[in-house]
Amino acid sequence: MKSLDPLRRHGLFDARVPRYTSYPPANHFQNDFGQRHQTDWLRAVPQDKDVSVYVHIPFCKRLCWFCACRTQGTKTLRPVEAYVAVLLKEIETVRRTLPPGIRMARLHLGGGTPTILPCGTMAALLNALFAAFERSADFEFSVEIDPTEASDELLHLLIDAGMNRASVGVQDFAPPVQKAIGRRQSLSQTRHVIDLMRGQGVASLNLDLLYGLPHQTFQSFEQTLRHVARMRPDRLAIYGYAHVPWMSKRQIMIKTADLPDNETRFALAQQAREAFVAEGYDSIGIDHFALPSDSLSRAATAGRLRRNFQGYTDDQGEVLIGLGASAISRFPGGYIQNATATSAYQDRVTSGGLAAHKGYGMTAQDLLIARIIEDLMCRFVYDEPSLRDRFPEQAALIHQTGISLMTRFADVFYISGTGLTMRAETRPLVRIIASHVDTFASEATAHSAAV
Repeated sequence: MKSLDPLRRHGLFDARVPRYTSYPPANHFQNDFGQRHQTDWLRAVPQDKDVSVYVHIPFCKRLCWFCACRTQGTKTLRPVEAYVAVLLKEIETVRRTLPPGIRMARLHLGGGTPTILPCGTMAALLNALFAAFERSADFEFSVEIDPTEASDELLHLLIDAGMNRASVGVQDFAPPVQKAIGRRQSLSQTRHVIDLMRGQGVASLNLDLLYGLPHQTFQSFEQTLRHVARMRPDRLAIYGYAHVPWMSKRQIMIKTADLPDNETRFALAQQAREAFVAEGYDSIGIDHFALPSDSLSRAATAGRLRRNFQGYTDDQGEVLIGLGASAISRFPGGYIQNATATSAYQDRVTSGGLAAHKGYGMTAQDLLIARIIEDLMCRFVYDEPSLRDRFPEQAALIHQTGISLMTRFADVFYISGTGLTMRAETRPLVRIIASHVDTFASEATAHSAAV
């Protein structure tokens, strides 16, 4: 197809580039950096500031073979209970370190499987969080839900505690696909959880799907898309499966020969995009969809769409506090990541109260690149006038980067009133464009001009 020519020419089906959910990506974080800065950055948060809080629960009763997240399997709840006991200590230490008056605008429980927690343990965790952080007036509480590990009693507890957004993992409903990825989840289980939450007034439901899975066909994926459309979620995230068995050993259970090739993967993604746009969803960025009434769609329309470790978001907060093993915190000065192994995390909290291990301090140039990449990923624009206004001391680099983009990607951009805008048909290249900006800006400043 002719429409694929620019995508092939610029390496869409061959390149491996970061997802750019943060800048710089987490693999650039530096060992032992976090311990030197975590306390200072927590203390520097302004009094009465609204912050976002992320809590990581890294346990699953089953390890899905497709997953590359930092999780561990458990057959009993004993290690889960021990982990939460340490998590409560971390919450207490973080709150003591922060200035008074900090309010929690967002709370997200992720994993792993947060819904693996027994009701008593979940109640203790939520009580500790709400005791440590006063909730803001527009407080949003979201939880990642596994329909196969979410009892009605636990769901009611979460709803009573204020959960008003839930993210439900689906991946794919086709039985051959589920068998190949080690995740059995029936349509009836998923519908039950969604119906329960809707019936109890949960304001927003998100569903997560994957394309590029083993044995996934256009016919089977179409059936999954139809099931999802009937559930009418407020938001959808449709991610491409990343086969990285050298990083996630459980993926050796998935045979490479059973995976679709890269152009078929792309066609599956386009199939989903066309299906949900036809159902009235707005296309958000490269892999999200939202009903026009949803706050994510409204943020995109208003130019306030952001990108963080959960993907696209309407969260405008400058500070994200990550709690738990491997959790990442974001501050104006940079990033802090807790020790990734559960045992190392527990040792750090038990001995010192804080768990930071890795981190990264943002330079002025990093802040510029981060803004460029977020503009590209969220709005598909290179807004040179706005960048010069925000970073006047880096006007030369901003101009050089714009020239580089038009030289290297002349068939991708057109000149618009605010600078450069990606053509609609070339937007799948945006991560490659972001990687080019990253590389070009780093090399341009490493080898500065002689005059």
